[in-house]
Amino acid sequence: MVFSSLTFLYLFLPLCFICYYIVQKTSSRNVILLVFSLVFYAWGEPKYIFLMISTAFVDYVFGLLIERFRGRWQSKLFLTLAAVITLSSLALFKYSSFFSENVNSLFSLNLPNLKLALPIGISFYTFQALTYVIDVYRGSVKVQPSFYKLLLYVSMFPQLIAGPIVRYSDVEEQIEERTVTLKNISAGVMRFSAGLLKKAIIANFAGQLTEKLIGGDLTGLSSAGAWIGIISYTLQIYFDFSGYSDMAIGLGHMFGFSFPENFNYPYYAVSVSDFWRRWHITLSSFFRDYLYIPLGGNRKNWALNMLIVWLLTGLWHGASWNFVLWGLYYFVFLMLEKMYIGKILEKLPRAVGHIYSLIVVIIGWVFFYFDDLSKIKYFFKAAFGAANGFVTLTEKTVIVNYAVLLIIGAVCAMPLLPRIKNFACSLSKTRSGKVTVDVLSVLFVIFSLAISTASLVGNSYNPFLYFRF
Repeated sequence: MVFSSLTFLYLFLPLCFICYYIVQKTSSRNVILLVFSLVFYAWGEPKYIFLMISTAFVDYVFGLLIERFRGRWQSKLFLTLAAVITLSSLALFKYSSFFSENVNSLFSLNLPNLKLALPIGISFYTFQALTYVIDVYRGSVKVQPSFYKLLLYVSMFPQLIAGPIVRYSDVEEQIEERTVTLKNISAGVMRFSAGLLKKAIIANFAGQLTEKLIGGDLTGLSSAGAWIGIISYTLQIYFDFSGYSDMAIGLGHMFGFSFPENFNYPYYAVSVSDFWRRWHITLSSFFRDYLYIPLGGNRKNWALNMLIVWLLTGLWHGASWNFVLWGLYYFVFLMLEKMYIGKILEKLPRAVGHIYSLIVVIIGWVFFYFDDLSKIKYFFKAAFGAANGFVTLTEKTVIVNYAVLLIIGAVCAMPLLPRIKNFACSLSKTRSGKVTVDVLSVLFVIFSLAISTASLVGNSYNPFLYFRF
């Protein structure tokens, strides 16, 4: 089940919302939210729900043991065991086939290939469970004595499938006690509606354009077809993932939780470093706080530390060589910026930085999109070599049909919303202005729900890209 599905919008969410607000006690609401979260996950992955529960249980037990032996050598041992066991399930399901295939190919062996289906959201809930036990060891959070509360944190459906990666410290107090106001619910509905519009309209239609241009055989791809195709994917992946994050954050507000922001207009960045401070913020901060800094950060062997981080960042997104290349690609640019380019960019107009970062990011998505390395070669041959001319007649027709969408996507990827919010805040200071803002907000929610529903009903194309991660 995904947020941009009619089942979720018109069955699951209303039923969950009603049941949640029928009861008043936080403990009762926690139970309701936990039950619906487990149903949400089991809807798509019934056979793997026990894997998620066992992951939470393992880290729950080791959290108690770490607290029990705090300050003694056993505490570090239990932390190590927790990390090994927690990550082993991720390694088994996500990387075992990749490992066996490459070892067999390299050494002419015949290791078995399990070809296990990847459990939905395993990369996200594994990291969340792991942050809990690490933070307990560090003493930055209190150990959770109740298993069902920890399971609620790991399985909470708004952020279960694709983040944001919520740390236990983010919701520690809110799990115990939270107050939900009409203002919070209203803000949550607005945020959810905006995310739904991003996903159901911009991301889905951008995805259709991407499929038409670069989703099939690339041997006849033109230069314009290549560039417009990867630009449309650039828009698709942003609006798909940021839309989902918006919906998750909005749902959090509706149930009394405050989740961290995950995107901050990344295509408005002035450097590659700036891009990664704006894109998938919770993942970047996870690798910084739980890997880069413990390895030594900038104090010791920083280049090696960055290499490790970006190799693992690539592999986290998928067990394929294209993701390894994607990680190394960004490692190279971040290294260059740290040593040379960054100082040059600081002296140049911001527009130069915007153009530079956009070009780097767009090209980077080529490695991300194609899991077949031979297709990457065909793409660059078409993009830079004009192997099949500037544009074919078929491509021209497709591009013209989607031109308005591309323009809307490009405009919406820029930081216009904060300015609209600031204008709305200034307008709402007067009584008449507040009424106007409230009416427009209601109309926006109705419009968003109506147009998104119409799109979902009439369009079978509704993928969610981060399911595979």
